[in-house]
Amino acid sequence: MIDQTNFLIGEDWEFWLSILTILFLLLLSAFFSGSETALTAVNRPRMHHLARKGDKRARMVRRLGDRKEDLLGALLLGNNLVNILAASIATNALIKLFGEAGVAYATLGMTLLVLIFSEVAPKTFAINHPDRAALAVAPAVRFIVGFLAPISRSIQWIVNCVLRIFSDSKNIDNRAIEAVEERQEALRGAIDMHHGDEESQSERQMLHSILELAELEVGEAMTHRSKVVMVDGSRPSEEIVTEVLSSPYTRIPIWQESAENIVGVLHAKALLRAVQAAGGNPAGIEINKVASPPWFVPESTTLLDQLQEFRRRREHFALVVDEYGAFMGVATLEDILEEIVGDIADEHDLPLAGVRRQPDGSYMVPGATHIRDLNREFDWNLPDDDATTLAGLIMHEARMLPEVGQTFEFHRYRFRILRRARNQIAQIRVTPPQVRLH
Repeated sequence: MIDQTNFLIGEDWEFWLSILTILFLLLLSAFFSGSETALTAVNRPRMHHLARKGDKRARMVRRLGDRKEDLLGALLLGNNLVNILAASIATNALIKLFGEAGVAYATLGMTLLVLIFSEVAPKTFAINHPDRAALAVAPAVRFIVGFLAPISRSIQWIVNCVLRIFSDSKNIDNRAIEAVEERQEALRGAIDMHHGDEESQSERQMLHSILELAELEVGEAMTHRSKVVMVDGSRPSEEIVTEVLSSPYTRIPIWQESAENIVGVLHAKALLRAVQAAGGNPAGIEINKVASPPWFVPESTTLLDQLQEFRRRREHFALVVDEYGAFMGVATLEDILEEIVGDIADEHDLPLAGVRRQPDGSYMVPGATHIRDLNREFDWNLPDDDATTLAGLIMHEARMLPEVGQTFEFHRYRFRILRRARNQIAQIRVTPPQVRLH
């Protein structure tokens, strides 16, 4: 029973002061909650663009994003502080008003108020307008983060100590690597979510290929030695000149004694300059002096590393060797670019037999066709982890060298061997999963 002589609501200034304080604390709680959501969901590329154009608030948002632990620690600390303080004041006021029942009333009332006005409402607005909200709160949040940084860092230190007790130290040491992998997966997911016309699909494929450069090795993109045009350096210089000029390629490896012993790389332009300097008589040209030294790279080098080496050395041509030093093929800058944008054909490319679609929906495919090219061109999903070419995939799965006429079914695709050249699978009929033969 309320003692109305000692407690009159209309005249009790402490009660109304408590109400005003609670409302103010709820507004602060809404500010902390909305700021956390906005600064977490903000469009960082747009903030980067605005910051480069001179927007000071966007620059603040970027700096806050770079201090993520301090940011989250300060906002969570402030949010919990005002929520607990508001609940305590409400409990004290309602106990005076209703006695012990005021605890239940305060718990129920503050839960609803905090949930609706300090959590759901501000976070809903912030998630729908993250950029606008982030730019609006950035100055105030920067001040709060700077003010509460010592306390939030102390709390973060305690949290890290607790995590080290209950977590594997190796996992903690690898957090940076895992964070990079998570960002890459998030980027791949964002690319996959971007739907559109055929041009957009081509852009998605290129973006995926760029992300995969660090995972693919040179051996998967090189031109195999069986297809490399090479010249015997011991032959007469006039014959070498004729052979080089009749080739569609501008860089030709030169070997002596055996094809494994590559002594140089002959550039067609350098050869033409030498012929011109010799007065048009190729007989007097010393081929070894015209050729440049060979550059050997391991087949296990990633395409990203090889691309960077091409840029650093300002070269476009490298000879690929395996772990034993045996010549495996050649890698060019064009090979790496084709991994990104697809096949690049020019007027000097050899007219190789390509993939042909049949009336029944199947495809005639040369065995040396790269699996990645097929996946890119026809949106197939053949695995390329254990083999680079389609013939290599069939032999890997079959664990044998197939005979002509044999049919296999792997990964929901049907493969029929049509032709072999010695020990190589030359021609294959591929039936995709969606095709039903009758």
